[in-house]
Amino acid sequence: MKITSISRKLLSRVLSVYFILTFSVTGIQIIAEYLNTKSHINSELLTLQKTISGSLTRAVWELNTQQVIDISEGLIAIPMIQGITVTDEADNIITQLGERVTLISQRSQGLYDEQQSINSLSEGLFGHSFPLIFEFSGRTTTVGTVTLLSSNHVIFSRIEVGIYFLIGNAMVKTAFLVFLFLLAFNRLLTEPLQELTDQIKQLDLDDPEASKFHNMNNERNELSILAQAYNNLIDELIAFKDKLALSQRETNLANDKLDEQNLLLEQEVAKKTSTLSRTLLKMETQQKEMLKQQQQLEAENKRRRKTESTLTTTNNDLKTSIIELNKAQDRLLESEKMSSLGQLSAEVSHEVNTPLGISITSISYLADITAKLKQDVSANKISKRTIDTFTDNAQCSIELLSSNLQRAAELMTSFKQVAVDQMNDKIRVIHIAKYIDEIIHSIQPKLKKTQHKIMVNCDSDIEIYTHPGAIAQIIINLIINSITHGFENIKHGLINIEVSLAQKRLVIIYKDNGVGLDEEALKQIFTPFYTTQADKGGTGLGAHIIKNLVINTLNGSIDVHSQLGKGLHYRITLPDMRYS
Repeated sequence: MKITSISRKLLSRVLSVYFILTFSVTGIQIIAEYLNTKSHINSELLTLQKTISGSLTRAVWELNTQQVIDISEGLIAIPMIQGITVTDEADNIITQLGERVTLISQRSQGLYDEQQSINSLSEGLFGHSFPLIFEFSGRTTTVGTVTLLSSNHVIFSRIEVGIYFLIGNAMVKTAFLVFLFLLAFNRLLTEPLQELTDQIKQLDLDDPEASKFHNMNNERNELSILAQAYNNLIDELIAFKDKLALSQRETNLANDKLDEQNLLLEQEVAKKTSTLSRTLLKMETQQKEMLKQQQQLEAENKRRRKTESTLTTTNNDLKTSIIELNKAQDRLLESEKMSSLGQLSAEVSHEVNTPLGISITSISYLADITAKLKQDVSANKISKRTIDTFTDNAQCSIELLSSNLQRAAELMTSFKQVAVDQMNDKIRVIHIAKYIDEIIHSIQPKLKKTQHKIMVNCDSDIEIYTHPGAIAQIIINLIINSITHGFENIKHGLINIEVSLAQKRLVIIYKDNGVGLDEEALKQIFTPFYTTQADKGGTGLGAHIIKNLVINTLNGSIDVHSQLGKGLHYRITLPDMRYS
């Protein structure tokens, strides 16, 4: 008959349940990671929508196809964006890059003015389609749609490391558990049973004392109880043999000594029974104490293992949470930076439209008087007065056209230099006075709506080797913060910027005459998401971005002082990176 190993059968069942449980939990974790990452990407697509909708709407409204294509090419370069489609108000495709998915016309569905979510399981694509709405004279007009697509490939690339970690972790834990169970079952069950079987097979009825179990584990369990029972049976067998031999000897004695020997035997049996009873009682007491101590030790070990497991899990969760918070903070800082640049570009674009409109009017007028002169020449009605009038009008139109185009070119040149610097991390030598003038000139559209003034005191010979984009972002954020927060309810605000060079370090002192801050608000000024205008759309990241750029990007230092009614005072010290 085939022998079935109890330990192997028990081990296989326990490990089967553990394998199924581990596989299920790992699968659920991977699915949850996939869904969470997909949700984050959708959120990033919605944020990107808010950033590009203004510029795309303006480009489609002005029929600037090249600008639409340039913006689309910039977006498709983002790893998260796998496809982009821009259509006009008649659903005609203006540009289509990357992946694409077939959508039902929004106009036929009555959803032309609403955002539409996209989720194509067969093509592995998802994203959002939203309308481009242009506001003109208090009226809104839908000029087209934009579709941003991402794919499951992006999700898998983000969670690939996490999946490998989950699978590796499950495999390591499974291997360790299999090894531990094999060792435990072999030591606690298989080996003791084999030893017990071998000793039972060596039973010698002629010498039962030699067949007793020896060198057994002192631990009290079922196997030790079985061994003790077997030893007790051997003891009884030995005692029986002794009694049988004694009885045989006593039978050969004289009958006259039988009563006396019986009496002595009874006394001896009573004495031994009493001694044996006391001994058994003492052994039972010791056994109970040992069992109690063993239970206490097992409970303590179980509690410590549970505590260690809980601490390990909590520590891992905390590390994961910190990593996610850091990533979220980086994304928020980058979104705030892009939002500021997008708002500035929209205002510059609006400001450029004014000289361009004047230029178009001048060209139209010049074309009209040129056509009239041509008619006069054809009709032989030309005169010196006509030529003089044409020359004077043409000269005025040309001067007006030249001055306005020069103004638009200067504005775009300043904005282009500042915007390019903010979009890359290149280090170069800049003349700080000229660069600050370019920065202020680039945000002139925002200042033009106010009566605020900016005074700059900087030696024109000062130059520094550093990150120009970081300096531009700092100056722009400081000025926008003063206009938005410091000059609230103040019509004539004044900003003073003093720049000096001392011991190869650039010192920027920024002051405004705004409303200032109280002591409590001043302590929280660099805290992320702290804002006094949360109800007006404030994010609380402006001052935090300034501090992050000064300390982490430029390796400098920043101090701030303020009192209510006395404005805000920043002192920024930056090193020349040629000497650091």
